[in-house]
Amino acid sequence: MSASIYSNSSFTDSPYGLKLQQTISATGTSSVTIPTGINRVYAIVIGGGGAGSTATTGGGAGGGAGGYSAGWTYISTSVTVGAGGTGTSTAGAAANGGSSIYGMVMAGGGSGAPTSPTSAGAAGGATTPNQTTTSTVSYTGAPAAASQNISYAAGASAAGVSSGAAGGQSAVTGNLTGFSGARGLICGGGGAVGTAGTGTGGAGGTGDFYAGGTGSSGTGTGFGGGGGGAGYTSVGANASANNGGNGGSGGGGGGGASTGGTAGSGGNGVVFLYF
Repeated sequence: MSASIYSNSSFTDSPYGLKLQQTISATGTSSVTIPTGINRVYAIVIGGGGAGSTATTGGGAGGGAGGYSAGWTYISTSVTVGAGGTGTSTAGAAANGGSSIYGMVMAGGGSGAPTSPTSAGAAGGATTPNQTTTSTVSYTGAPAAASQNISYAAGASAAGVSSGAAGGQSAVTGNLTGFSGARGLICGGGGAVGTAGTGTGGAGGTGDFYAGGTGSSGTGTGFGGGGGGAGYTSVGANASANNGGNGGSGGGGGGGASTGGTAGSGGNGVVFLYF
């Protein structure tokens, strides 16, 4: 006999004894009202996802997942929610996601895809988004790691709480399938392919709660976009033609775009307050 915690009412993602009181998803800095007598709250804070990139020829890389941090903090009258990086049709380094903060709990944004779209994809959220590697520690103090190594805030193509993204493919002939974003709680975007043959973009990373978007498939450079990575609160968007899919809300990374397409934007961050 087996049991699933996801269908068992005895289990919950809420901190024990606390109730989710506020969900702040509007990006930027806004005011927060906490009832009189509440001096500490438990916050879950997620940064915005990084944008994918596009390429003049070939496939662009995906964007990294937004950072995740949680813990007790003193109350504050303001909160900042990081926006996802905006994907464009201009080749080059993509936009990072913005950081989110409430009180003493902070989460960095995911890194935008790197300048060279066919190198490894972008890194998951840490203290400073910096392309294919993360900084030395995540906002929780847990160690981060470079490309391919599993860690809390993962490097490019690596699994983690905030996962890295997939690289694009430089080949422009033959039948090609793109690389998928890495798995995690919050996930990076899929890599794109831009080929004269049949091209299928990589899927966005699939998270613990939601799936990543699928890559588009077809013959010629009008296809091959990568899917958006799963966010903490929604699925990643599917790629469309040679355009990358947007990352899911709650920090999903944007998908890469194939030749001349528009890369996917990262999903916006979110803050949850429990007391």
